[in-house]
Amino acid sequence: MDKIKILWADDEIDLLKPQLLFLEKKGYEVITVTSGYDAVDVCKEDKNIEVVFLDESMPGPGLETLEKIKQLQPTLPIVMVTKNEAEDVMESALGAEITDYLIKPVKPTQLLLTLKKIIDNKRLIREKTNMDYQQEFRQLMMEINSGLDFEQWVEVYRKIINWELKIDQSDSTEMWDILSMQKQEANAAFSRFIERNYLDWIAGTEAAPVMSNGLLLQRVFPRLSKDKPTIVVLLDNLRYDQWKAIEPIISEVFRVVEEDYFYSILPTTTQYSRNAIFAGMMPLDIQKRFPDWWLNDNEKGGKNQYEEELLDQQIRRVFRTPIKFSYHKVTNVAHAKELQNNLINYLNNELTVVVYNFIDMLSHARTEMEVLKELAGDEKAYRSLTRSWFSNSPLWASLQSVAEQRDFQLIFITDHGTIRVNTPSRVIGDRETTTNLRYKVGRNLQYEQGDVLAIKDPHKAGLPRPNISSTFIFAKEDIFFLYPNNYNHYHNYYKNTFQHGGISLEEMICPIVFMEKK
Repeated sequence: MDKIKILWADDEIDLLKPQLLFLEKKGYEVITVTSGYDAVDVCKEDKNIEVVFLDESMPGPGLETLEKIKQLQPTLPIVMVTKNEAEDVMESALGAEITDYLIKPVKPTQLLLTLKKIIDNKRLIREKTNMDYQQEFRQLMMEINSGLDFEQWVEVYRKIINWELKIDQSDSTEMWDILSMQKQEANAAFSRFIERNYLDWIAGTEAAPVMSNGLLLQRVFPRLSKDKPTIVVLLDNLRYDQWKAIEPIISEVFRVVEEDYFYSILPTTTQYSRNAIFAGMMPLDIQKRFPDWWLNDNEKGGKNQYEEELLDQQIRRVFRTPIKFSYHKVTNVAHAKELQNNLINYLNNELTVVVYNFIDMLSHARTEMEVLKELAGDEKAYRSLTRSWFSNSPLWASLQSVAEQRDFQLIFITDHGTIRVNTPSRVIGDRETTTNLRYKVGRNLQYEQGDVLAIKDPHKAGLPRPNISSTFIFAKEDIFFLYPNNYNHYHNYYKNTFQHGGISLEEMICPIVFMEKK
């Protein structure tokens, strides 16, 4: 194996012989120079340098040396070595994108740790992550199969996602495969849990988590304050792992006060869960109380056209003196620009609600467009795409701009999540049967019993009954429904796409995040 080559630039290089000998004994090759000019020349000629130790105070162009090396080799790690602990020097160095910072006199162990972090960082992280996950694997599996309640399921789901994120960073394909199997096992157990308990939650005969219809009443409204306006952003389809992907971006401006959760109702779709959120009631009650504002699956027309009206009615029921609020739905670029231009003015209200539809559009576009299937081929890539979108979105630009001008409370919520589907299941129904891949409602449905939660009396699940003999079926785990016609074609078309409507940890356990401006 070739030795790792280090360039060390210091005008007092003779005083560093102990450190140089130490590095050579550890198997490193060290090239030494005594000026910034020489350091730049070496970097021009030798593209095999892997790390540069650069003395900040030696004769020559000083910090300009760092900038010139970066111009020659932008990804080359540079460690600043200096006697100067002045804050402005540190800030200048950090602003020039140094990799690390060492104060003289430098101990050999400090050098070794720095090199390990720079050169062996990914390998060390991967090995540590693998070892830690292997130790927790058995404990997690015991928890999954131990008869958890709804709060414990949230904790298990969070643990699984946190391991996914760690394994993302470590690039451990071996551990990723094992974790994927464990998540499948968790979703199988979670589906059984929902099958046993869901109807009791709806009936009120068993302690239930906060669900879509109670989200605003139980979690958001108690946080409202006349002294500080509140912005509630509903990012549709936002899974917990996608929230964790964008959290570091948001944390640059906002401090997370609390990270909570709620369970999406079934079906885990916008039509049902989001209407339930804004109405503060189950879909069956919406249909009964506001029949003109509810459309069943088999009826033509937009299914979420009255969210603002439903929210207004809920506020009137809850508050003795209705609060001032505004509601804004962003479904295209023009809406996004309008939000960006006017968000500061909306803060004259106590509550501003913004529904942002991008992630839902992304998941549907990914199904239709081959290029997006490649860009978001798995959960890791899907998180990365979400993070890239958010960091460059008009939404984030709007929130940053307003945060510079006003103090306010920010709450992120969602309506439901999505799951990457892989296992097809045959369903037979008539022409009135819905087309959703993760749930169906229709008459005389024929299906694989073990693949679904079937609710033959929709009213027991708080759902309208389009016809007197309508049955709802919900796909468990990573199953997606296919009709027998053109089965192989649609199997290939929809396999490995992100869908929602059924029962899974990813679809049902949703984040609520409370934030304040830093």
